[in-house]
Amino acid sequence: MTQKLRMASVLLLAASFAVPVFAQGDAAGVYKAKCAMCHGADGLAASSMAKSMKVLSFKAPEMLKATDAQFVASTKDGKGKMPAYNGKLTDAQIKDVVAYIRTLQK
Repeated sequence: MTQKLRMASVLLLAASFAVPVFAQGDAAGVYKAKCAMCHGADGLAASSMAKSMKVLSFKAPEMLKATDAQFVASTKDGKGKMPAYNGKLTDAQIKDVVAYIRTLQK
């Protein structure tokens, strides 16, 4: 029993170190892991889930007019049904994802 508890502790410790490594991935990877399920890989929000949740395409006029600061605030604090990522993503990751979103708007 002690050996199983020790093994479980080691696995939990290893997992806790793996999460920050994943979180430091490139912007496209973070977008794919955290954003694409609702916004779509291309940012067009064309999936049935996106439509049912009324997610806007990143090419929608409102989204094209949004400032980087607005995107950062929405990502950090959440907006509507979008969850908040403050504390889940670093400020640098959020900034990089916003820059990646801008590439999807072209």
